[in-house]
Amino acid sequence: KSLIKIMFRQIYLITTGIAFLISIWMIFLWAPTEINQGQVQRILYLHVPFAWASMVAIIAIAITSILFLVTKNDKWDNLSQSLAEVGLVSAVVMLFSGIVWAKPVWGVWWTGEAKLTTALVLFFIYCAYLLFRNYFPPGNARNRIAAVIAIIGAIDSPIIYYAAQIWEQNHPKAVVGPLATEESSLSGDMVITLLTCVLTATLLFVGLVWTQYKTSNLLRSKNV
Repeated sequence: KSLIKIMFRQIYLITTGIAFLISIWMIFLWAPTEINQGQVQRILYLHVPFAWASMVAIIAIAITSILFLVTKNDKWDNLSQSLAEVGLVSAVVMLFSGIVWAKPVWGVWWTGEAKLTTALVLFFIYCAYLLFRNYFPPGNARNRIAAVIAIIGAIDSPIIYYAAQIWEQNHPKAVVGPLATEESSLSGDMVITLLTCVLTATLLFVGLVWTQYKTSNLLRSKNV
């Protein structure tokens, strides 16, 4: 059984590595250069996948938090914390890449429009969740309150996704998915590249969460 686990981890690592290399090749050598924005538009292939990861993570934390409240099983609470730690990193990459992209395109590093503001709120939700867990006395009360924070915080994720459609400000609308419009749609090569990068980011995210979860459990067992 342990041999199967080792083989699975190795296969997963190799698959993620191959997907990463393919994504890099597609971003810089295969995908065409966007006519209006030029080379800086390639930040899209970093920005969107990590935005996706950070938004999905908070939904996943809400789900695991509900499972913890229902089952009282600490494994769901521990998984919630691991998801939040990796989700925070994803949110930082999302915000930083968006700021770098905004400067040459909009002429400013930051605007107060809805999409950016709600994304920043997501970052603060992750910070609040993790700070609460680190500084509030350990125990069931802390874990239950943290679960409630995560469940409420998950409301921000769909708001981020729909923000550009609702308020129609500087931030471009969805370029793929059910909300995509003709004016915002990418060329076929760009869409394939973007979806490949989203897949790669998802593989990376799942691998990091699982590694963090197993590492945290190991550290907890040694402290007991």
